[in-house]
Amino acid sequence: MPQPDFPQIDSHKVPDMKTHRPVLRKTLLGATAAIALTGAFAHSFLAPQVANAEAPITAPLNGASATAPVSFADVVDNVRGAVVSVKVKIAEPAAEEEDESKDLPHFAPGDPLEKFFRHFRDQGMPFNKHGGKPRTGQAQGSGFIISSDGYVVTNNHVVENATEVSLTTDSGKTLTAKVVGTDKKTDLALLKINDSGTYPYVKFSHDVPRVGDWVIAVGNPFGLGGTVTAGIVSARGRDIGAGPYDDFLQVDAPVNRGNSGGPTFNMKGEVVGVNTAIFSPSGGSVGIGFAIPSEVAQNVIAALRDKGVVARGWLGVQIQPVTSDIADSLGLKSEKGALVAEAQSDSPAVGAGIRSGDVILGVNGEKIDGPRELAKKIANLGPGKTADLLYWHDGAEKTVAVKLGNLPNEKVAKAETGMKSLDKNVLGDLGLTLAPAAQVPGAGEEGVVVAEIDPEGAAAQKGLRVGDVILEAGGHAVSSPSDLGSTLSSAKKEGRKAVLLRIKNREGTHFVAIATTPAS
Repeated sequence: MPQPDFPQIDSHKVPDMKTHRPVLRKTLLGATAAIALTGAFAHSFLAPQVANAEAPITAPLNGASATAPVSFADVVDNVRGAVVSVKVKIAEPAAEEEDESKDLPHFAPGDPLEKFFRHFRDQGMPFNKHGGKPRTGQAQGSGFIISSDGYVVTNNHVVENATEVSLTTDSGKTLTAKVVGTDKKTDLALLKINDSGTYPYVKFSHDVPRVGDWVIAVGNPFGLGGTVTAGIVSARGRDIGAGPYDDFLQVDAPVNRGNSGGPTFNMKGEVVGVNTAIFSPSGGSVGIGFAIPSEVAQNVIAALRDKGVVARGWLGVQIQPVTSDIADSLGLKSEKGALVAEAQSDSPAVGAGIRSGDVILGVNGEKIDGPRELAKKIANLGPGKTADLLYWHDGAEKTVAVKLGNLPNEKVAKAETGMKSLDKNVLGDLGLTLAPAAQVPGAGEEGVVVAEIDPEGAAAQKGLRVGDVILEAGGHAVSSPSDLGSTLSSAKKEGRKAVLLRIKNREGTHFVAIATTPAS
């Protein structure tokens, strides 16, 4: 009898966890390669239709305390009918042609065995490289129905590049669906079941869960069938580096590959989060999972349902945190706010007079702690809205009203760093060797390029790297290495502890505060 294609666990071959550095697993599992964030998925569960599918599903507790339930069975029985398996066929772009000898055993030139091995290697490939045809794969994850007419929420990474989408219910019924809209920045997607009908559904919670509240995750980890796990909310507001609007719930209800896009419920049977990532050394649960909170998800899903896209407010600035060194350099009394590393040309910010080096301190009368809070506030206001900004400019607080634009598609800034024979200048105290940017291909005409750096020097300790372009020092343009040296010397004479450098690299533009008297 054929064995199921599930991962086999060998208890005698558990890896030594001390040798594995924990990483965020964002692995997408497909038919021939990995393709789903928490996701391999085989079968899910839509229970038989509930009696009243026109009303959202909630769960009675039969007298059990919401903070210490006797059993989760009542909640599970009432919500599992709305959870589905999401199976996706995807089209991957055709790979570029590669060296034909790659991955072949080494043979002497003209050896007939070389042709033999190449033939069978190519026969085993998912597609013929030289034919240039895209290959297909599968992505699998979880989802849940949020309306009686069949709208379904899942993760963007589960359905990205989808050519076909099918849903499997708990009763084993297969339904086709279409992608209504996706939002990569929050990793959310909205689907619509093609078959007309009335479906059981769940609703988002309007209550913000507290740290310590019980939660239940429903999904299909590792293709093992419908699985329910329970735990608590471990933390709120987690930033895991997934995107500009990170605000994750951290839960210890075990979620694994296969739970992507599945719901996390509270004890009322309401969705408090959409499972999207795990923190793990090996890909399996270690009790740290991350879910998109319902207050974020329901706003995004509402926009996708209405327009198919999410429109966000756009200020047009690249921002970074204010460190103690930066605050000291600018004369700020605290490290709160968002430092403008660059104001994009033709942006609402530039039109309102915001410049690089300014620090945005508040929006519409509310102070902000840092860049992430500013990004969320501006995005949530939406295009066309007016934002009253409080900002720090040239040593004083100022206010300005800015009409926000529509957030455009993301652009990636790149700076080529190929080095030729350069005229270099050494700033030994910082551990830097600099060259005029005009002498470095792709670096532009402004600033000086870091040609060499001492990895133990003061500049390297602040994050500077070879190829970085120093555009400004202390608010003044830098056109030669001597300009930087002069600025540092003047600041030191004035009794300033640090000078703010404006840096451009492959990631964009940002500020770094360099001490005028580097520690030896």
